[in-house]
Amino acid sequence: MSNNLYDADFHAWANEQAALLRAGRLDAADIPHIAEEIENLGRGERRELVSRLNLLLLRLLRWQHQPVLRGHAWRLTIADARDQLKDHLADNPSLTARLPEAIAAAYRYARRGASAQTGLAEAAFPADCPWSFAQIMDGGFWPEGQG
Repeated sequence: MSNNLYDADFHAWANEQAALLRAGRLDAADIPHIAEEIENLGRGERRELVSRLNLLLLRLLRWQHQPVLRGHAWRLTIADARDQLKDHLADNPSLTARLPEAIAAAYRYARRGASAQTGLAEAAFPADCPWSFAQIMDGGFWPEGQG
């Protein structure tokens, strides 16, 4: 029944599997799908890391390249993005080992987004992230700009 339930009603399947695991009934549990879902959770956390980095890097690029638009609200959104990223890494400390690849991926998106939002060509932004992770997360770091 579990395999059919997995395809037909994921929520019901998840509740059933949780109950089976809590009861120690591994023989009745849908182990292959449980393993797949756990792996999906891990991939989701990595995607969330890239997403949070993208948002922060986009804001830092805009800060750097649009100095006339800087203001208190921008400072707050950057501070919030830093705090949310810090919280995500605190909840998932093993993701720290993936920061170089996550920053590279996030910066690609941020660069494209900054181009779209500023009206500047992508070539106006460095091809690779110009800041270290320590700088990105430093509450006192505000990239000075072109402008």
